[in-house]
Amino acid sequence: MTLENRIEAFVKLGKQLQDLTPEERKALSLIAQAKNPWFDEENVSAALQGVTTMLDEQYLREWLYPYHLKQVTPKKVGVVMAGNIPMVGFHDFLSVLLSGHHLLAKLSSDDDVLMRRLASMLVGIEPAFANQFEFVDMLKGADAIIATGSDNTARYFEYYFAKRPHIIRKNRTSIGILTGHEEDEDLRALGNDIFQYYGLGCRNVSKVYVPEGYTFNKLFEANEHHKTILNHHKYQNNYDYNKSIMLVNRVPHFDNGFLLVQESEQLVSPISVLFYETFTSLPDLRHKLAAVKDKTQCVVSAHGWLEGSIPFGDAQCPMPWDYADGVDTMAFLQGLHV
Repeated sequence: MTLENRIEAFVKLGKQLQDLTPEERKALSLIAQAKNPWFDEENVSAALQGVTTMLDEQYLREWLYPYHLKQVTPKKVGVVMAGNIPMVGFHDFLSVLLSGHHLLAKLSSDDDVLMRRLASMLVGIEPAFANQFEFVDMLKGADAIIATGSDNTARYFEYYFAKRPHIIRKNRTSIGILTGHEEDEDLRALGNDIFQYYGLGCRNVSKVYVPEGYTFNKLFEANEHHKTILNHHKYQNNYDYNKSIMLVNRVPHFDNGFLLVQESEQLVSPISVLFYETFTSLPDLRHKLAAVKDKTQCVVSAHGWLEGSIPFGDAQCPMPWDYADGVDTMAFLQGLHV
């Protein structure tokens, strides 16, 4: 296949996903949810829309333009995929196949249904892809590795794959910046960054930085509509558990009935908990953000006012060029051609 063939196939996949009927989307989400209770219809639909946007022809061509992918010496690229949110491994799937390499994909048991379905749809569009990827349990035959996991598994990956070219991703989370001058619309958009996918994604906001003396009343009021999140029994269980721990240990916190807000220097909060930390000035804020840069996936602020941040509501809307951990996956894959 030529690069043009590969691009055209993925564009057609995006259009097929866009044309799924509500009934088809619901059926797909039910299959996924039977395997992973967190993958409900709302979140699967959101993830499908994200993949569809990523496969827009203009975005794909704009993304790939700087790279030299027409002359390819195919390598076997092993990818260890995460499964925390629906189809989170799709960008690696897309990147390896567009670059012309052969993909060895080790799927997460939490997200094998949807990824297999997308792969099947792609082969239906372009049968030549059937020889370009395979789902495997072991990556012994891989020439290069892309692996996503926790800080603990990352240490294992770095040891085990040390002699092969690799990208090893660790724990990351996302941060929100509040000044106290945000409008309700801004705070509702931030609420989406906090609550979408039940807060399970690395692009979910798990911590906010606020000025000293900040009160969370407006944030709570603007996001009252998210209280339906308690309808999910696993989220409810996490909320009840974390609340009880805070009460027993007398941990100061704010509670709106479905979200617990706790002051903490930590970045990654438990499900149903939002951490916060105060800052005294803009230089102080920048200093704090710089200190956690290597653990941060993205930073959001109202309308993206803070340099290097994106607008509230856009955390879970990455473009193809928004690489996980800020590591250029396509440049890595391009370098394997030599």
